[in-house]
Amino acid sequence: MKIKDIVNRDIVNLTNCEHEPIHIPGSIQPHGFLLAIGQEDFNIHYCSGNASDFIGFSFEQLLGKSFTEAFGNENAALLEQYVGVLKKGPDSPLKLNLNGCSLQCMLHQSDGQYVLEAEPDVAGSIDVVDVYEQTAQFLSYMNNTTTLKELCDLVAKGTRDITGYDRVMVYRFDKEYNGEVFAESCADNIEPFLGLHYPHTDIPAQARALYMKNLLRMIADIHYKPVPIYTIDDAPNKNLDLSLSILRSTSPIHVEYLQNMGVGATMTISLIHRGKLWGLIACHHYSPKNLTPEVRLAAQLQGQFITSQIDVRQSNEEYDVARKSNIALEKINAFELPPIAESFKIISVSPELLKLCNAAGVSLMVSGKIYKTGLAPSDENIKAFSDWLMAYSSDSTFHTDKLINFVPDMKEICENISGIIYHSLGNGNSIIWYRPETLTEVNWAGNPDKAIVKDSNGLHPRNSFNLWKQIIKCRSKEWLQPELNAAANYAHILQKQISMQLLSQEQEKYRKLNETLTETNAELENINWISTHDLQEPLRKIQLISSKMMYKGTDFTDETIESLKRMNTSANRMQTLLVDILKYTRIKYSEEAFETINLSGILNEILEEIHEILQEKNGIVHASPLPTVRGIPFLVKQLFSNIILNSLKYAAVERSPVITISAQEIQITNLYSKNKPAYAIRFEDNGIGFEQQYADSIFNIFTRLHGNTEYNGSGVGLALCKKIMQTHGGSISAVGVPGKGSTFTLYFPVNSNE
Repeated sequence: MKIKDIVNRDIVNLTNCEHEPIHIPGSIQPHGFLLAIGQEDFNIHYCSGNASDFIGFSFEQLLGKSFTEAFGNENAALLEQYVGVLKKGPDSPLKLNLNGCSLQCMLHQSDGQYVLEAEPDVAGSIDVVDVYEQTAQFLSYMNNTTTLKELCDLVAKGTRDITGYDRVMVYRFDKEYNGEVFAESCADNIEPFLGLHYPHTDIPAQARALYMKNLLRMIADIHYKPVPIYTIDDAPNKNLDLSLSILRSTSPIHVEYLQNMGVGATMTISLIHRGKLWGLIACHHYSPKNLTPEVRLAAQLQGQFITSQIDVRQSNEEYDVARKSNIALEKINAFELPPIAESFKIISVSPELLKLCNAAGVSLMVSGKIYKTGLAPSDENIKAFSDWLMAYSSDSTFHTDKLINFVPDMKEICENISGIIYHSLGNGNSIIWYRPETLTEVNWAGNPDKAIVKDSNGLHPRNSFNLWKQIIKCRSKEWLQPELNAAANYAHILQKQISMQLLSQEQEKYRKLNETLTETNAELENINWISTHDLQEPLRKIQLISSKMMYKGTDFTDETIESLKRMNTSANRMQTLLVDILKYTRIKYSEEAFETINLSGILNEILEEIHEILQEKNGIVHASPLPTVRGIPFLVKQLFSNIILNSLKYAAVERSPVITISAQEIQITNLYSKNKPAYAIRFEDNGIGFEQQYADSIFNIFTRLHGNTEYNGSGVGLALCKKIMQTHGGSISAVGVPGKGSTFTLYFPVNSNE
């Protein structure tokens, strides 16, 4: 059986330590030993090289054996029972007696293995009862704190009391994962680190990822010698992921970093808040130090106290900000402003608008006009800036406390303004709050730009942790969540106000249009009334004179008398038409104005009236029985008359006009895509026809396809036909074939209400 170690010897031969594979070092710290047992076969697949130091069995003796074969049925049963508990959640350490050695073991799953990490079962410096009492006392103290800072100070002190470390720090990350010592408890004889900042490179991305997985990490002796892990060499590239391991060997770069700080032992507890690494409880000791598993768990509980209280404490701290923002919001909403553009000027100069989110300036852009107060760019820059923000935010919202990072080309704006809150108000409108630059002095533990040094021997962490001060420019005070909430709430209210103003403007516009339309209709009605009455007077004279001439004239020929009769009949028809037009203009198109009309009766009246024209043109009209519809009789009569006379007017010279009139009940589709019954009345002639491209335009008023020299007419007839059909809730269409004729189809709804 061939055995090999899985030590990753290339772990630090890199050009960038942020890619260091620290989860697979292939080695552990020597204060315990490690076994990896297959989940399927319960055989020992991996074993650390120091197993013999603790239980007297070497890794060569253990590899390949089953756990039962190596340690007996009783230990195997205890392990299997613990595996069942492990699946339900974490538990206290598993106590085993292997080859006469009493051990405390922690277990986790990795790569199809149960990874068992064992340490001697020895009494710790703090009794479990003492841990319980200190924890209970800590809970009572916690109830007396209000701010997050006070709580973290208490956690740092409580953790140091439980663990006995020389220094305990609560380390908080910012958005870029630079760290700050937020709270600290340390021995009197060492220099405090409180308030110092550490660059994100001190804890690179892959280390932060492991802190998310493994909530407690300990190094008992910085100067330890890594112990290799061995396995049977029966497959290429065999390895073991130690992300969750307590004993996992540490990155040489991190060890060197701690040695440069003079630290002898460490313990780190992850603080996870809302699924992100919020910070760490970092414990330092200046000589080697190990803790029992019970004490580690007690210390880990301190971290859980913090993470469970972050939201509560931050809410307490932000409550006053939120209260003041809400007061400003209530005051500005209490303004009784009319829905006019002038209101936005009043709003923009209101002090409450700045207090809303503790801004130094604000600008409003509504309908292309800019209203502003306080610290704000020029109008030209505001328009350019708003265009950029609208595109960048997808016409939504955006905020930052370091504007220069997003618009390096707009340095003229960023010279005075570093923080903004932007809200789109739709249709190119926007509101932007502004904050100036706030110069901030940051105390770094060494130069952050020299956190990692590369030389001929590879990568090394910095060895200087002297105070290094940095002035942060082009950055405003950070926007707090209550301020962002207040800005969002008011932007929503303002958007509704803009909509109300636009609606008010539209209502005013339509009101004026309605007044103009009412006046125009009244004038048209007066003109129509006067015109029809004035036109009837000469008609009455024509009728009177023609009647006298017919009945008193004895010297007229029969032909002259017949002409006088026709003239009198035409005058009568014109007078009837004028009366009908007058009625038409006074009709309000309601159901009350409609009557039941027999279309065949209407057609017969028209044919009788145009009898002479038909004789003159040698015209023939073939008509099928027509249905009964609801409508206005004189309008329908005018409609039929216009279409028939139109066919006679545009008759072909080489043949006598023939007009065929038929009716058919069909289904039509209305605006709501519903099939509705309708009567299709078709007028088909054999006249000159027309090009189909003009099928729609011939219904436009004053549209003519032929000049007056060819065919007389005003171009109103077919337009009037279309209007009459619309009045009856129907429609009209035309199909033409040049040289062959035309077909006009009228669509009357079977039910006029539709």
